[in-house]
Amino acid sequence: MARLFGTDGVRGRANAELTAELALDLAVAAAHVLGEAGVFEGRRPFAVVGRDTRASGEFLEAAVVAGLASAGVDVIRLGVVPTPGVAYLTGALNADLGVMLSASHNPMPDNGIKFFSRGGVKLDDAVEDAIEQRLGESWTRPTGADVGRVRDDLGAVEGYIAHLVSSLGEHASLAPLRVVIDTANGAASLTALAAFDAQGAQVVPLHAAPDGLNINDNCGSTHLESLQAAVIEHGADLGIALDGDADRCLAVDAAGEVVDGDQILAILALAMKEDRALHSDTVVATVMSNLGFIIAMRSHGVRVDQAKVGDRYVLESMNANGFTLGGEQSGHVIMSEFATTGDGVLTALHLAARMARTGKSLAELASVMTRLPQVMINVPNVNKVRAGLDPVLQQAVTAAGRELGESGRVLLRPSGTEPLVRVMVEAASHEQAQQIAERLVGVVRDRLGL
Repeated sequence: MARLFGTDGVRGRANAELTAELALDLAVAAAHVLGEAGVFEGRRPFAVVGRDTRASGEFLEAAVVAGLASAGVDVIRLGVVPTPGVAYLTGALNADLGVMLSASHNPMPDNGIKFFSRGGVKLDDAVEDAIEQRLGESWTRPTGADVGRVRDDLGAVEGYIAHLVSSLGEHASLAPLRVVIDTANGAASLTALAAFDAQGAQVVPLHAAPDGLNINDNCGSTHLESLQAAVIEHGADLGIALDGDADRCLAVDAAGEVVDGDQILAILALAMKEDRALHSDTVVATVMSNLGFIIAMRSHGVRVDQAKVGDRYVLESMNANGFTLGGEQSGHVIMSEFATTGDGVLTALHLAARMARTGKSLAELASVMTRLPQVMINVPNVNKVRAGLDPVLQQAVTAAGRELGESGRVLLRPSGTEPLVRVMVEAASHEQAQQIAERLVGVVRDRLGL
């Protein structure tokens, strides 16, 4: 049986795979597992619960809140708030548990549940497995005064916005900059605009009118075309693209060119190294990071520590080694001085601040690295569990790696959230990368096809 938790919580089509019943059961199981692990320290626990703008988040929020309260956990409902906002407020409010309802960049019909333990840290695999094992078990329910109480605190989000702004320090005005911000009709439709406005930026909002149905709909970090057009139309200095729960950030320069997560990470790494804030002159990336990023960092005296894909694994490496910056090509960037998870608005603020501070354009800052041509093809309807086990497929990958030599690389990775295998090839030319990728896709389909 497949593991219920993926790389970033539990996801599925809302009211189909991810039902109100499952959401309630997950909340109850999480309360029991964390309580028995001593997280609640013998006192009455409380949790914070937030959601993005999906219509399904309304009933799933009700189910999670009901599950927690029925297990004796007090609940503060935060309303619509970015995922990193829930993480921050879990720590800032000294909550015992944080819960976020979001499927991030996935289409509107999907939704998901993410849990944060005390301090706003994502649960590790062992705790998630323990929660999954406890689903549906019989238990003694509290009654009377022992049931959890529920209240709303929508004003808590203002504290998160203040935290974002304060991370820039006292002299980080963004007043010279005109910024187009695409909030994907998602959780940051208010917070991102408020944070940039507070720092004096000229803000042009884009896709910032959520109606419960339009989240990630041809907008945000997975659909950059309208942002590219808007940056040029408004003569903006940069464009910012968030996803539905605002834990990732991509950018567009003044000419409408995309600046991806690797480039953003490179810009911030060199800024932090300059400020002596990059611990051990090391940045944490993932195996999906472009080889050009690694080459660029090496040339500037910055070591790259590569983790598995997923910001939780980036964070694990950062915490284990005291590193202060990490991220993914997809735009998840973690600045551990200010956040326990990827925060798209925080990333965007510091990227803009670097532009304002240096007087350089985003294109000039991003030129610190040259992206090697990269081709990634998703192969659906295959047995992704066998991707690392099939000997013929592994031989094909090894042969492709030998063919590329030091000028490229091959990565075969099962998706953590979808039923597919990703084939990624980097090479000296796009043609070579495409040719090798298509060849490997054929092997994947032949060997792993259902």
